[in-house]
Amino acid sequence: MEKRYLNWSTGKDACLALHKLNTANKPVEKLLTTLNAETKRVSMHGVSADLLRAQAKALGIPLEEIALSGEVSLETYNKKMQEYAEKLKSEGFTTAVFGDIFLEDLRAYRETQLQKVSLAADFPLWNTAPKALLTEFFQLGYKAIIVAVNASVLDKSYCGKELTPELIDSFPDGVDICGENGEYHTFVYNGPMFKTPVDFIIGETVKHTYKPVKNKNEGDCFKNCFKEEEELTWDTSFWFTNLQLK
Repeated sequence: MEKRYLNWSTGKDACLALHKLNTANKPVEKLLTTLNAETKRVSMHGVSADLLRAQAKALGIPLEEIALSGEVSLETYNKKMQEYAEKLKSEGFTTAVFGDIFLEDLRAYRETQLQKVSLAADFPLWNTAPKALLTEFFQLGYKAIIVAVNASVLDKSYCGKELTPELIDSFPDGVDICGENGEYHTFVYNGPMFKTPVDFIIGETVKHTYKPVKNKNEGDCFKNCFKEEEELTWDTSFWFTNLQLK
């Protein structure tokens, strides 16, 4: 018998993956989220732990948090995630669920890591057209706000905006409308699965720039893998809008 946990980001893709499984009568029994141990915020999305917990409570699903250093190498990240995967397996979990859509290398990486602890991977949104996913998200009645944008591809003005069809239509050419390449991240605060909306206040928008953390042995880093001799060109600046729980 399958027992699933969902790698939960607080955003629209994870939410839609959860919805699809619920509709298919394949319940998710736990949400798993990584947090920056220093800032107490969701990795990459920048959402506060308070909002994350309020969101999980509104969904009625148990939440497990993994605290990671803000400067964590890929080696350390893999070790920590494997420890949690083994713990979840000991609790009877068989399957890890992800909201990924089309990044083949990311899927392969996830599957390889899970195979080490004999867990299966499920990708409910896989190879679905981004436009179709967003259309479904809006038609179902989910509500989300953009909480982070990659400063190299989207303007600061997009941060803190309600995610709408009109806003998506205004994205510059080359931006994936689902943000699958990390162009933007969202926080879902209401919809069919929510017992109550998550109430929040929109705070200030700030820019953060990050440095890569190299693995001393392999030259890896958590945000983007690169070789010692190659020029580092990955995007390191992001705009974040601070949402405060009411």
